[in-house]
Amino acid sequence: MIYYVKGKIKDRMPGAVAIENNGVAFLVNVPDNSTAFLAKENDEITLYTSMIVREDDISLYGFTNKESLALFKLLQTVSGIGAKAALSILSIGSVDAINNAIANEDIACIQTANGIGKKTAQRVILELKDKVKTITEIVHNTPIDNSAKKAAIDALMALGYSKQEASAALVGIDADTTEEYIAKALRNK
Repeated sequence: MIYYVKGKIKDRMPGAVAIENNGVAFLVNVPDNSTAFLAKENDEITLYTSMIVREDDISLYGFTNKESLALFKLLQTVSGIGAKAALSILSIGSVDAINNAIANEDIACIQTANGIGKKTAQRVILELKDKVKTITEIVHNTPIDNSAKKAAIDALMALGYSKQEASAALVGIDADTTEEYIAKALRNK
């Protein structure tokens, strides 16, 4: 397993970049919105990778942060979603935006991914809506002490949010108290 590739950008092509490290160039598939495409030739970058081994192919998929890699792996747990489809979904926006789309059951947003139809988008939402976690939980695989967060969700629900809307409003928010969670969620709306 290759955890990450660090090296110089040598070439860019649709959906992939070539990164040279010690005379060996790795072809790494990346989302269409990856910041790797912004790097100039010979700029050094690091991509966290997932190596997919098939009978007739070995491919590297790379992401500029661990959060994107974690979501890539989570998307592949959905039946019918392979590496290419997961990469296509990651190309539609940030990790937070995709998590929010799943939590808010926004089929149209997921469907904007190349090659993802309505039924596949519905399946992604159905299978992941209860699994969508905050970025910290995905990356570190440890639940956060969220008694303050749970209280904030309850408070937002009292203000008229659905449970999914309240949870989505708190994705990516870091706070110590219930009041801070609520204030930040309302500011971000």
